Amino acid sequence: MTDRTPASLLTSARRIVVKIGSALVVGPDGAPRTDWLDALAAELRGILDRGQDILIVTSGAVGMGRKALNISPKARPGAIPLARKQAAAAVGQFYLFSAWKSAFSAQNLTAAQILLTTYETENRRMHLNARATIHTLLSEKIVPIVNENDTVSTGELRYGDNDRLAARVAQMIESDLLVILSTTDGLYTADPTIHQNAAHIPFVDQITQTHVEMAGDATPGLSTGGMRSKLEAARLVTRSGTAMMIAKGMDLAPLTALAGNALRATVFAAQGSPQSARKRWIQGSVKPRGALYVDEGARRALEGGSSLLPVGVRKIEGTFDRGDAVRILTESGVPLGIGLCAYNSEDARKIAGRRSEDILIILGYAGRDEMVNRDDLALQKT
Repeated sequence: MTDRTPASLLTSARRIVVKIGSALVVGPDGAPRTDWLDALAAELRGILDRGQDILIVTSGAVGMGRKALNISPKARPGAIPLARKQAAAAVGQFYLFSAWKSAFSAQNLTAAQILLTTYETENRRMHLNARATIHTLLSEKIVPIVNENDTVSTGELRYGDNDRLAARVAQMIESDLLVILSTTDGLYTADPTIHQNAAHIPFVDQITQTHVEMAGDATPGLSTGGMRSKLEAARLVTRSGTAMMIAKGMDLAPLTALAGNALRATVFAAQGSPQSARKRWIQGSVKPRGALYVDEGARRALEGGSSLLPVGVRKIEGTFDRGDAVRILTESGVPLGIGLCAYNSEDARKIAGRRSEDILIILGYAGRDEMVNRDDLALQKT
């Protein structure tokens, strides 16, 4: 995606992830900003009606639960003991999703709640499960609402803010665009709250150390992020082929304003496409744990862009778990590529050479139709 303006990005994106900052969802009194949520739900209805996929990454659980734990609105997130913060999240998550559900109901939208930690997005088996779940929801026009699972995260595991969580989710589902709605309208040459002459930067082709040095730290209050965490998120997603923009979302209907180029934002250009970036990652960063040998029909199907079905697998080597990378070769041993296998080696051997509709009878559970989905397959260039 080479678009430089918010309007062109929003209208051309096939799949959009929108990250909502805490201050947009939760008022100073700890209550949900229902008018803002209602207006956003109407915008999401329009996006779905245009045939685009949409996923929300929301903050706000701690903010909505802090009153029950007597946590001051002015307390810095890092100063709150972890156990109290997790307890506040446990209380607030209930109210947060209830607020989203109420706003969605008025637009006849269905929402699905997904709680994630860093472990689920980086563990390949859990990554595949989460991705498959989200893809299923999107195919049914159900809007996934993702939040970090603060109640079980630890200091070593948690992202620290939902900007990076949003980036990981955008990578996971191969989103074309990540929109971060915040209390700021983008990146400046210096902190605009301190430096009056700071200039707004509307477009960043590639993030450099100079951009990182421009970023400030988080300010006291609900946010655990800040511009630095947003730049880290931008670095993650743009390298994965996803464009990103940062915009001020405090007023009603920010997505509509962005689509009309009526709201200032900073756009970060994608480096390639999400699909090509994922295949580069599979090919260059994942160590194969086994091998699948396929027949001539499967070879032709793979090279034509299809997934690898069990019926086309003739031999399996190695011991591997579901989600591990495996080499894919012809029966004579000619390398074809690398893919993430949807079955462990034991189950893969049982269904190799069999039809997908026989999987339930053979394994006793309804697994994936594909041994390796085409989205999890990087073919070797010939």
